[in-house]
Amino acid sequence: MGFDDNNNKEEEEVKKGGVGDSDSEMEHENKVSRQMSESSMYTTEDEDEDENVNKLELGPQCSLKEQFEKDKDDESLRRWKEQLLGSVDINAVGESLDPEVKMLSLEIKSPGRANIVLPIPEDGKPKSPWFVLKEGSKYSLKFTFQVNNNIVTGLKYTNTVWKTGIKVDSMKEMIGAFSPQTEPYTHEMPEEITPSGIFARGSYSARTKVIMFLISFFQRILIYHPIKYVLYTPELNF
Repeated sequence: MGFDDNNNKEEEEVKKGGVGDSDSEMEHENKVSRQMSESSMYTTEDEDEDENVNKLELGPQCSLKEQFEKDKDDESLRRWKEQLLGSVDINAVGESLDPEVKMLSLEIKSPGRANIVLPIPEDGKPKSPWFVLKEGSKYSLKFTFQVNNNIVTGLKYTNTVWKTGIKVDSMKEMIGAFSPQTEPYTHEMPEEITPSGIFARGSYSARTKVIMFLISFFQRILIYHPIKYVLYTPELNF
């Protein structure tokens, strides 16, 4: 009889609207969550990457020389390190723990005209067009950069383009791994074509970033090097 009484009480509580209230609360929560998900579509990729950075657990840092001295007994790992370092003089690198990637210049190459070499950081007026390209013309970007102190792996290029505040293009490309050396590196991006047509003409703004994802033999650090420029594509005759 005790079990029957308890069951009757539970049924009465359900009939009084306990379940109905929970259903309405669940519907309200679903509406709120849907609204949040819709607004979250407008978050930038940079914010997502920043969140991932905060989740990384960093290990103890060590210099390039210390890393090279580790695991000497592991033949395969030793050969991999030698291949990655190439002809780097370990003793000349120094004892600095933090790697450094210096972006020296950004070069725009377009057939039929002289290359446009832009120094970094940009030293002109930020509100004026940084360079001009003819509509429907082919072009490619060439980066010149230098790596110091430590090995850089997973160097990645990202580029996001806006026109009148609307995002019109976005791309990412892995550049590769680089060891420190005195001579600068160069990397040329795949050839692209500027927009064409009456609606495509006008001022464009873009944010180009070279992201350095350092894996110092199982250590991870993420460092940003933002590059800002303005792309203007009117109908011009060069």
